[in-house]
Amino acid sequence: MRIIASAGIALCFTGAAHSDTSDSEKESPWLLTPTVSADPKLGTTLGAVAGYIHKFDAESAPSLITSFGTYSDTDSYVGGVYGDTYFGADEHKLMFGYVNGKIRNEYDDFLGTGVSAKTEDNIESLFARYLNRIGDSHWYIGGQLIMSDYVVGADGIFDRILEQIGLTGFQSNGIGLVAELDDRDHNRNPSSGQHLVAHNVAYREGLGGEESFDSLQVNYSHYLKFGAKEHVLATNARGRWTHDAPTSGFSSLNMRGYTRGNYLGEHYSHINLDARFNIKGRWGASLFGGLGCLYSKVSACDDSDNLFPMLGAGIIFDLKPDAGIVLRLEYAAGKDDNEGYYLSLGQPF
Repeated sequence: MRIIASAGIALCFTGAAHSDTSDSEKESPWLLTPTVSADPKLGTTLGAVAGYIHKFDAESAPSLITSFGTYSDTDSYVGGVYGDTYFGADEHKLMFGYVNGKIRNEYDDFLGTGVSAKTEDNIESLFARYLNRIGDSHWYIGGQLIMSDYVVGADGIFDRILEQIGLTGFQSNGIGLVAELDDRDHNRNPSSGQHLVAHNVAYREGLGGEESFDSLQVNYSHYLKFGAKEHVLATNARGRWTHDAPTSGFSSLNMRGYTRGNYLGEHYSHINLDARFNIKGRWGASLFGGLGCLYSKVSACDDSDNLFPMLGAGIIFDLKPDAGIVLRLEYAAGKDDNEGYYLSLGQPF
């Protein structure tokens, strides 16, 4: 789901899990939960997610269709719908979403300019992704369509600075190919297996947009059980690379504890570790950390100014065991006084 401009909003959606619960123990298909996040830049954001879980056939994973909305004390808001659906004994996967909102950010050192700034980002995005399984393998292949309208505004002299550095937003439409490898034991709350997604987006003026550029993203996660209680160590490596992108289309630092959009680069990579401990019943705990890098050349990651460490911990509650949906209440801290508090739906990866 592409909510790149919505800094600090803690909404996480992933795949779906197979149910092992008998008919007599089936959970309600309805989902309603609050979401909360707080960071020094965006302020406190309150929201809610309402969803419906449904199996389209007996051999497919549960599908999830949700609507969501958030509002922050900086008068920012985001709302939309999201669908993550499975058909034909998991042979077909269809994801879709629509997002609309206005994000008002406050930065102490925006993009390293040394300038304190307030920006207003208007965002509207529509996307769809379809995947089809290749034979009886764990591989899927498909395509995606993204339509984005992203506009950045600011007051006074900083608006002219934004124009000079090229951060004026863009309206662009793109298409791309998607390849996926998925042998996880559960798609939403896995404890073993691996998940790889690689996809590109070719934004083109010929598709009705204002900008033409390319992006490639690779996202790999691995899950390993450990300990007598079968705790889980999840490892995630992610990268996003751009070609001929305007500053508005650059890659953003994408780790908890940092405000999305405050740090940008042509390319971005990170590695994150997330230890998930089973405590008692539906209750668990998390301990996580990671290191990200923004760069134009890989050698730039030798410079500590381009490196962004992160550490955090929290509490996990198994909200919908059948569908593998959890709630996570967490605190994360980065460098240079970056930090955030989150009550979010779903595992981060």
